[in-house]
Amino acid sequence: MTPVNFNQLYYFYLVAREGSIARISEQLHITPQTISGQISALEHSTGSALFNRSGRKWSLTEMGRLSYRYAEDIFQLGDELRSVLKHQHVSQWQTFTVGITDVLPKAFIYEILKPVFLLPQQLRLICREGEQTALLAELAMNKLDLVLSDQPLMPSSSIKAYNHEITSSDTSFFASPLLVDALAGTAFPACLHQQPMLLQSKRSIIRQRLEGWFEQQQIVPQIVAEFDDSALMKSFGQQGLGIFSAPSQIEQNICQQYQVQVIGRTEAVREVFYAISPERKLTHPAVLQLVEQKGRSE
Repeated sequence: MTPVNFNQLYYFYLVAREGSIARISEQLHITPQTISGQISALEHSTGSALFNRSGRKWSLTEMGRLSYRYAEDIFQLGDELRSVLKHQHVSQWQTFTVGITDVLPKAFIYEILKPVFLLPQQLRLICREGEQTALLAELAMNKLDLVLSDQPLMPSSSIKAYNHEITSSDTSFFASPLLVDALAGTAFPACLHQQPMLLQSKRSIIRQRLEGWFEQQQIVPQIVAEFDDSALMKSFGQQGLGIFSAPSQIEQNICQQYQVQVIGRTEAVREVFYAISPERKLTHPAVLQLVEQKGRSE
């Protein structure tokens, strides 16, 4: 495969950004014919028309708009690299790229990652959300520094990575004030029986633990909705559509944000959160901070 000619791509990027070959010609002191020729060569090598040409008026094609977004990222990174090399201060630009499984409670993610911002060195935090299998594949390709999940990497996994338990929490149950009033007179957890319930999707490990606990308590809830997105589940709960659960550690945050009340809590259902790293001996300062924070809090 022939690599992209970055000189040609740069001319394309400038013209697409400024919207004028003449303007770029004046800025770079290069003839318009040279710039036009470079862009034509790029189009020929990629087999895609990047501009619609109508006299002196050029407009981006659909492929041109897509190419421009890639070019913009490429040359912005180039500017950052030039600045880093010029100042020779790499730590200033150190990034921490975290994959976050989409079933984790959003408010709890902040609580988990908050210690990162206590580090003396400057870090740029990059969060990528997705399904655990896809995130672990990115981890294996060194595209991520860490994956946060509610379930550990299984020993049978073909991916070489290591589990680090970073925190755990009891489980609390919440409902809107009107629904709480309707439950008055029945003690927890019996008050959950035959009541409308909003649950995490079956992909979540906490769902399995909740179902096991319901069975032990002889509780049969009326499951009215299931969610991959925990924030969406809480929003439905805020509207009084059902009872929902979340980690007890973020009770106050949930009550304030969603105007709901705590029905009860249980130690029998614990949410455990793991940091999955590609290395057993941790070296990234942010990963060390997260894992060591658990040790300091115990």
